[in-house]
Amino acid sequence: MNIHHLELFYYVAKFEGITSAVRKMPYGIQQPAVSGQILQLERELSVKLFNRRPFVLTPAGEELYDFLYPFFSRLDDVEAKLKGEESRHLRIAASASVLRNHMPDLLVEMRVEEPDLRFTLREVEPADIHGLLMNQKVDIAISIIYGRLTEGLQAVELIKLPLVLLVPVEWKVRKLSDILIDDPYSRGKIAKYPLIGLPPQQILGKMFLDALDERDINWTPSMEVDSLDLIGEYAVRGFGAGLGVGIPGKELQAGLREIRLQGFPPLVVGAIHHGPLKPIAKEFLNKAKKRVRSLTKRS
Repeated sequence: MNIHHLELFYYVAKFEGITSAVRKMPYGIQQPAVSGQILQLERELSVKLFNRRPFVLTPAGEELYDFLYPFFSRLDDVEAKLKGEESRHLRIAASASVLRNHMPDLLVEMRVEEPDLRFTLREVEPADIHGLLMNQKVDIAISIIYGRLTEGLQAVELIKLPLVLLVPVEWKVRKLSDILIDDPYSRGKIAKYPLIGLPPQQILGKMFLDALDERDINWTPSMEVDSLDLIGEYAVRGFGAGLGVGIPGKELQAGLREIRLQGFPPLVVGAIHHGPLKPIAKEFLNKAKKRVRSLTKRS
C-alpha cells in the first residue's frame, strides 16, 4: 500500500468526506487528486472504503481507519516533541585539547542561561570531521582550517595561532636561525638539534613540514608523538626542539622557552558546519567568538 494514499484516506475518514478533508488538511492538494488516489487505494485493496453520499465508512474502511489512527493522529505531537528536543540539543566535535581546556567554561555559560540544554561532545581528529558533519552526527566542529573545504561545508574563522618551537631554557637559542646550519650536501639548511613533531598525516604536522620545504630546510622529526601536549614533555627533557602553537592565555611549561617562527603560516582554528546553523548552534558560535576575543585581549 502507498503510504501517501493511506494518509489521504486517514484525513478523509477523520473529516468525513473528501471536500472537508481538502479544506482542513495541513498541506494543499486538489480535490480531484485526492479522489483519484483514494480510488487507486480501493482498487489495490479490492474493497470499498466508504460510501460517498452520505459519507459513511464501510466495515473495511472502519478497520483500516482504526489501524491508521494511532499513527497519524500522533504525528503533530511527535513532531513538536522532536523539534523541541532538537532545539535544546547541541552536538559538538573538537580535539581533546579544545574539549578539555576551552569548552567547559563556554558550556557552563550557556547552561546558566538555559539550564535544560543537552550537549553531546565528541573527541575527534580533523580528518574525521567531514563525515560527522555530512552525516549530521554533529551540529558544529571546532577544528583546524587548512586547504579547501569539501563542498557543502562552511567555516567561520575564530583565531589564528602562530607556530612556535619549544626548546629547553638552557639552549642558547632565541630564533630559528640559531638552530640552522648550512647543509653540506645541498644549498639548503639542516638543524643542529633533533625535532619532536607530529605525524605528517596530521594537518599541523603537514603544515610545518610544508613550510620547512618552502624554505629549503631539511628537518624531519626524530620523534613523532600524537598530540601537542606530549611534545612539551619530551622537549623539556632534552629530546629535541618541539613543534608547538602559541595559544593565548596558556602558560608555558616550566623549563621551556617559546620561539616564534616568523614568516611561517599561522594555524587557523574555526567553526565548521554543514548547512544553516540551528539557533542553539548560532548562540554557541557567538559565545565562542566572544571567548576568543577575551583570550586575545588578555595575552
